[in-house]
Amino acid sequence: MWMKTVFWGLLLFMLVATTMAVEYGARSHNSGPWSWCDPATGYKVSALTGCRAMVKLQCVGSQVPEAALRDCCQQLADINNEWCRCGDLSSMLRSVYQELGVREGKEVLPGCRKEVMKLTAASVPEVCKVPIPNPSGDGAGVCYWAAYPDT
Repeated sequence: MWMKTVFWGLLLFMLVATTMAVEYGARSHNSGPWSWCDPATGYKVSALTGCRAMVKLQCVGSQVPEAALRDCCQQLADINNEWCRCGDLSSMLRSVYQELGVREGKEVLPGCRKEVMKLTAASVPEVCKVPIPNPSGDGAGVCYWAAYPDT
């Protein structure tokens, strides 16, 4: 009797674990709620032009005009799927790097290193008080990719 209970318990556990893996996209970069943000599926990445200007100004230590902050926050809030907001910020950041010809460890602009610009961009959702998914549950409104060196 005990062995049957253990067997059925393990079987139930495996069924639930498999269902969760499928639901949340375990082992797959192109599944889960963020898969809707993939340009290959037809998603149009927001250019976030207001955030571009704001991040550049903040990074070099300049005062950000209220209008630039408002534009950035509105553009970020206009992204209906909150799972896509950090991805769009990351895409915007890569386009800034490309536009300026930046490589690892280089200054993006005079007085602004790449790492500082990345952290500035990653914190935009917190500055704007725009929600982003936070699987860790620690309440941080900073895009997760800020912790990775290749962004």
